[in-house]
Order: sequence, then structure tokens, then C-alpha cells
Amino acid sequence: MSFLDGHSWHSRIFTGTWQVPARGDAAVVEPATGTELGRIGLAGPEEVTTSAAQAATAQREWAVTPFPERAAVLRRAGDALHRHAGELRDWIVRETGGIPGKAYVELDHAAQNCYEAAALPSRPLGELLPSAAPRWSMVRRVPAGVVGVIAPFNAPLALAMRSVAPALALGNAVLLKPDPRTAVSGGVVLAASFTEAGLPPGVLHVLPGGADIGAAVVEDPHVRVISFTGSTSGGRRVGELAGRHLKRAHLELGGNSALIVLDDADLDQAISAAAFGAFFYQGQVCMTIGRHLVHDSLYPEYVARLAAKADALPVGNPATEHVALGPLIDVHQRDRVHELVTSSMAAGARLVAGGTYQDLFYRPTVLADAGPSIPAYEQEVFGPVATVTPFTTVDDAVKLASDSEYGLSLGILTADVARGLALAERIPTGTVHVNDQTINDEPHAPFGGVSASGTGARFGGATANIDAFTETRWITVRGDIAPYPF
Repeated sequence: MSFLDGHSWHSRIFTGTWQVPARGDAAVVEPATGTELGRIGLAGPEEVTTSAAQAATAQREWAVTPFPERAAVLRRAGDALHRHAGELRDWIVRETGGIPGKAYVELDHAAQNCYEAAALPSRPLGELLPSAAPRWSMVRRVPAGVVGVIAPFNAPLALAMRSVAPALALGNAVLLKPDPRTAVSGGVVLAASFTEAGLPPGVLHVLPGGADIGAAVVEDPHVRVISFTGSTSGGRRVGELAGRHLKRAHLELGGNSALIVLDDADLDQAISAAAFGAFFYQGQVCMTIGRHLVHDSLYPEYVARLAAKADALPVGNPATEHVALGPLIDVHQRDRVHELVTSSMAAGARLVAGGTYQDLFYRPTVLADAGPSIPAYEQEVFGPVATVTPFTTVDDAVKLASDSEYGLSLGILTADVARGLALAERIPTGTVHVNDQTINDEPHAPFGGVSASGTGARFGGATANIDAFTETRWITVRGDIAPYPF
């Protein structure tokens, strides 16, 4: 029996055990073929209420579990992902439409998040402060309580685990709402892994559903912290709702990242990096290079070579063919991508590669002579579309790169590293990669964006995770009761 088939997840939700939900179920569809892979249970608001209350009760016991035991659960969860990697890779490929290499990277990233989180329970709990009074004065970090995690479809396992693992490690319970389109990779796999790892029942709940379930998670009074990864428009709604209920919301949102190619860059290396950053996972990555800003001395050759690279990339079913790009996630996403391409051409952009599709398979697309006022240049496409714009001076590049509502990731290609670092200082962004493309993430490194790409919150690394998933408590202790003149 396979790992996932050993769990009764079909048409069910997870509340510590697999339960039949009141709202019914939905098909899990393979985007490459339209084949139904299974059925996932759909939670209703009433189940969110019940799960939140159960999680709050279970959390109190979990929080006082000795820290070596909590750490061991996280390590075993990571081991489970590695042990069942072959089966889980196939699920990720078929459910998300990503190539096998992307699935393996995602699996390893999720496992490494578990291992990094396993180090959190033994971290110092706070610090000792000086005090003007005759007393001990301490700051202590305590679990937030119940954490709501709302995760997206594009890297469902990794982007759920990067919040679930540290939240659990620090003594919280978690309500996880995966995207229903990828609820097996982004939900069932986590439930199965933590069950095998020995996580006590009720500490983790997996509740697939739509926006109404996300809202119910945010609104529930037992939930104190929200971790949301998704679109900027969705993040604004989550942030507004969380603010109304006086809850912390960590928002990692969309992007329209720029790659700046300076006049001294090696074009052979640049084109390879640029194509990967633009077309990896069909461009359905928040860090994707949407805007290629190229020095005008390199611009004509860059456009021609990027277009040739795009035309040469094979597109097809990643579960059965050796391809570079698979399908987009669904028809809605495909139609949005195509509308942005056609409206950009109507606005004056020049199509030099792609711009066509069959079913959900969209050809990697290059739009030259793009810039401000071109829709695919100004907006996050979330598809395999690269817009290319020339610049003359470094000041021009700074202005173009900075003139965006987003601020997630930035790439700079140059033969002069010091020049690249100096340029990076002038552009607001959450992450910068000199001599690399923009899609970079490591579990131990803080990650997040600014402006419309997020609230400045960070995921990853001990400091960022402790800040995200604990509360700060001030404690003082005196040897005797203090005298007062009342």
C-alpha cells in the first residue's frame, strides 16, 4: 500500500483524524490531461469553528510538551517526506503540472523546512533586561496559540510547510487551508507526514476550501496569527479582515520582478538565467522575472537570443514527456495570461516568441519593446511571459526597476560585483541576487517582499519565524512584594 493510500483522505478533511465534511467534496484534476486523480473533502464554516476550538484545546498540551519531543516530531516529518519522495513527486507533478525537477526541489525544500524548524524549540526563550527597580526583568517568547495558514497552488507543499513547520515547532496549533486545486500536495501530504511523525491529534487541521473558508479562518476568535501566501488582491482582503479583528497577518504576495542586464554582462550566461527565471513552472511563481531591463548595447541580441531560447523549450505533459514547461493550472489562468499578451501587443509590444497555446499548454512568450503602459509589463502575469525593455544609463535602469507597485525579488547581471551591489542599494525590494535570476529561496534565509509584494513580514530563518509565530511577554520577579504609598 502506498503512503497516501494508507490514509483515508478521499472526500475527507483532516481534524486529527479524517472526517467526512458537511459540504461534500471536489475533484482533484490533473491539468495536463483533465483526468480526475481523486476527490478532496471541502470544509465548511462550521468545520472551521469546530476545528479552531479543538486546536485551541490541543495547543495548550502541545505547547508544554518537552522541547526535545517537539523537535523530534519535526525531524520525523521531514524524514517522512524524503522516505516517500518517489510517490510524492508523482503527485506534485500530476496535480500541479510542474516538471519532476520542480517537484523534487519542492519536496526537499519542505523537508528542509521541517529540519530547520526542529532547531526552534531549543532556541533561547527570551532575554534578561536591566531594570531600575530591585527585580528581575525578562522578555519571554510564548506561542501565539492557533495559527491560520492559507497556502497557494503553485508550490503547495513547500509554501504550506514553510509556515506550518515553524508554527508547530514553536508550540502552536495550526489550521491549514490549502488551495482546493492542489489540496493533496498542499494538505493531505502534510497531514499524512505529521501523523506518521507522531504529532498529537488536534494540533494540525487541514481544511480545503475557497475564499469563504479563508475568511472563516481569519475571523475565528481562536486564531491569533495569519500566514497568507498568494495574490496581492487576496492579501489585501486577508490583511483588511485581519486588521478588523486585531490579528497579525504575515502576507507574502505577488511580484513583477525585474532582471537588470548591465552592459558588461556575459550574454551566454545571461540568457540561460533569464529564461529559467521567466519560464520556470510556466511562470507561475511570485518571484518570476516579469521585466527584463537590458542595456541598449545588448538589447537587440538579447531579444533575439531569448526568443530563440523560448522557441526551443519543449512544452507538454511533465508526467509522460521530458519537457521544460507543463500546463498552466486551469482555464481561468490560461485565459488571463493570453488576454495580457494580446492586450500588450495591441498597446505596442512586439511579439517575438510564443503567444499561442493548446489546451492549458502556453508557449513561452517574449514581448519586446515593452515598458510602462504595456499591460504584461506593468502587471503580474503569472504565466510564461517575458517582457523586454531597453535602458541607456544606470539611472534609467533604477527608475524602470523601481517604478512598480511590487518589490519582491531583483536580479542584476554584471561582470562587476561591486557595481551590482551598489545598484541594488538604490532599488526597493525584499531580496536581491547579483549574478543570478530572481527565483531563489532557502529555508534558513528570511524571505518576503515590500510594497504590494507583502507587509515586510519574513518567512524562513530562526529570527523571522520566531517573530512570526510567537508573542512577546514581559515578566518581572521581585523577592518581596513592592511597597506602595496607597
